[in-house]
Amino acid sequence: MILNIIYWATQRKWLLISLLLATVLYLLPTPQGLTAEGYHTIIIVLSTILLIVFEPIPLPAVAMLILVFQVLFGIATPNQVASSFMSDAVFFIMGSLMLAVAIVSQDLDTRLALGIINITGHKTWRIIAGFVAVCALLSSFIGEHTVTAMMMPVGLTLVRHTSRDPKKVAGLTSLILFSIAYGSAMGSIGTPSGGGRNVIMIGYLSQFGMGNLSYLDWMKYAYPILLIEIPLAIMILWWTFRPEKTILDSAVRKLKVQVAKSGQITGSQITAMGVFVLVFLGWVFLSPKIGLGIVALMGVVLYLAMGLVEWQDLNRNTNWGVIMLFGSAISIGIQMKDTGAALWVANNVIEGLQVITSNVDFSRSFVSIFLTAGLTNFLSNAATVAVLGPIVLNMGGNAVMVALSTALASAFAYLTVVASPTCMIIHSSGLVKPSDYLRAGWKMTVMSIAVLLLFIHLFWPLMG
Repeated sequence: MILNIIYWATQRKWLLISLLLATVLYLLPTPQGLTAEGYHTIIIVLSTILLIVFEPIPLPAVAMLILVFQVLFGIATPNQVASSFMSDAVFFIMGSLMLAVAIVSQDLDTRLALGIINITGHKTWRIIAGFVAVCALLSSFIGEHTVTAMMMPVGLTLVRHTSRDPKKVAGLTSLILFSIAYGSAMGSIGTPSGGGRNVIMIGYLSQFGMGNLSYLDWMKYAYPILLIEIPLAIMILWWTFRPEKTILDSAVRKLKVQVAKSGQITGSQITAMGVFVLVFLGWVFLSPKIGLGIVALMGVVLYLAMGLVEWQDLNRNTNWGVIMLFGSAISIGIQMKDTGAALWVANNVIEGLQVITSNVDFSRSFVSIFLTAGLTNFLSNAATVAVLGPIVLNMGGNAVMVALSTALASAFAYLTVVASPTCMIIHSSGLVKPSDYLRAGWKMTVMSIAVLLLFIHLFWPLMG
């Protein structure tokens, strides 16, 4: 019995530390200039960060704690918490995850790989360029984790067609897997549907009455950045992971045989692609009136009604824990705004940065990019935006530009295994090492920050 208690305490030590921290902070006096509710909200955020980083309990349980603490700490009533939890952004996340299940169930991955190779040819560097570009473009619309999960088997198919033991071609293996992961992570900045944190930030702008950002407006500002990052990322990855083979003729031949055995593309696959095109058009033209989430759910209904996916598959393969975590993150973010905690933190951060520079615009950029890029490598990008969004939006200036820069910087999650779903998915292959993320990640981070700062200070002002 005692041994079991010791084992539980060891496994859950960060849960105990988090709860102890919350208790101690709760008993301390409220800082000057901050309401009791705002102080309690900050306590929840700090405790949550510890739980998300060290994960002593499953993330869905962390999501539940966020909701429970809001009531126990007297921040909001149960009904208020429930209303802040459910929003169009949560509908969007739920619908997008279900759309991903429907798309993957149609088994289009090997055909997509062959399509890439038919365009790029057999040279390794051109195939890598194809993987980065296609993953980036796809993840703009269907989510980075979906694209990575769909494309990783494609990349591993090429690797295994090159060598039965992928570890014998470690350079090629890392090159292909990171081209998929980083390409998908980059592409998520391209449109609001590229990632949940994009929709969270759009929701904050609307809920706080600070402005509106349409689907096409987002693309106007973000897509040029993505198009510039793609060739730079290809060069960084090629220089970092030198492949053992520069031509993949044998692997390509085996892939063609595999696709040929599966027969011609089916009517249901064509229909599935057509439905997604309709969903995309709905995001572009209908979302300003009915919301991104409702459009996504309409797409799910179409897939179900046309028999392209079964509800059992959606129920089994949709990550409901992710949906809960998104909703809880949004909920605590709203409380950061409503209780004045976000404004208090923003003012203190700005005052601190004035020691470094008196340029307020530079201070805003510094906070919204460097702080976001750093935190997103330890928290989920959605949690990072949910926590930092209300803070940076309270720093003044052009709220739309601050929101955009924060959301885009949250995609710069390249440095650690837990930085993003894309990093965790390729790590699950067992073929990449944690040190590999640092080798390529720091270069990707510096490049991405430099490009974003360039656009913020030189090009965005010209675009209006």
